[in-house]
Amino acid sequence: MSGEVIRRHTYGIGLRNSETFIGTATLREIESSGRADFIRVIREGTEPKGSLEDYGAVLTDLPNDSELLRYLEGTVPRLIHSAEHLEHIRSGDVLKLDFKRGYVRSLYRVDSPHNVIFATDRCNSNCLMCSQPPKDVNDAGIVDEHLRLISLIPATTRQLGITGGEPTLLGEGLFRIIGACKERLPVTRLHMLTNGRLFYYRTVAADLAAVGHPKLTLGIPLYSDRAAVHDYVVQAEGAFDQTMVGLHNLARHGVEIEIRIVVHRETYQRLLPLAEFIYRNCPFASHVALMGLELMGYTKTNLKQLWIDPLDYQDELETAAMFLARVGMNVSIYNHQLCVLPRSLWRFAKKSISDFKNIYLDECGACTVLDRCGGLFKSTERVHSRGIAALS
Repeated sequence: MSGEVIRRHTYGIGLRNSETFIGTATLREIESSGRADFIRVIREGTEPKGSLEDYGAVLTDLPNDSELLRYLEGTVPRLIHSAEHLEHIRSGDVLKLDFKRGYVRSLYRVDSPHNVIFATDRCNSNCLMCSQPPKDVNDAGIVDEHLRLISLIPATTRQLGITGGEPTLLGEGLFRIIGACKERLPVTRLHMLTNGRLFYYRTVAADLAAVGHPKLTLGIPLYSDRAAVHDYVVQAEGAFDQTMVGLHNLARHGVEIEIRIVVHRETYQRLLPLAEFIYRNCPFASHVALMGLELMGYTKTNLKQLWIDPLDYQDELETAAMFLARVGMNVSIYNHQLCVLPRSLWRFAKKSISDFKNIYLDECGACTVLDRCGGLFKSTERVHSRGIAALS
């Protein structure tokens, strides 16, 4: 395997364990008057200069027996020490510190183009191939955490995702989040993944449109032109009808829509009929994405039912993609390697895998088109197409 696997969390030992704190990481000293929103990161072997008072929190890998740590314990209001693997943290990253668990999570990474707001663990579908299986949790207070995160994200950020779970389950809180992005991040393109089912209710679609975010796109899945197949894939009766009505309600209110199709054994055979259905019934879609499987979550559980080597559905994929392009729809292919695709489809292939999930296999190193290829999910390192090979 080649390519760095990017960390997004670590653990240490927390003090002042009655709360969490979200702040911006800094590896350098800043003026004391502006420290309240910052987490001072101190790595072992570096000696901080000046006072550490007034920071919102301190995060360090210093061990229990450190003299500096004893000073910090009596000085700073919030502290996590003995943390492992702080090398992935950069100044400008936004971190969430959980002092009770000693847990440190990167909510925003300043060097990454793949940042998202994870809206909620809850979902009203239960898709066979869900990479983030839903949890029925009490997420009271989560909207305030998201608003806090948005207040710390640089206003120059080019793009930001919203995902879950199902974001629309936040209700009015979702509109507050999108409104905050509109106000605080005026140049940021916002892309939200949603199953679209709650937009069946016209008032929900109207309320989203009323926020007036000028750069918002919703990515909504449609897995078949047949209601029974779509409902089976998402494991929710009536989901197809709700999604279709939701798509039209959103279009009526001028919300930009992307349609997403995950290709696997349950969906590949009717890709062309689905493409024709989308052209006839959703001509307002700004983009159609044909996507490969991510082998996480329920996909691993249902692997025998879902897995088909992408080499074995290239005829169906090519026919559907070419049809959509021919009728003037904007189509892309995500999560597929160039060596697996026929060259006629290379123009549609995008580097779509988030940097913290993205790898290349050892055999990819000699490939002459590696710079154009999106690689693989880390989760497919052991289960992947037999067609993976270096191209010359």
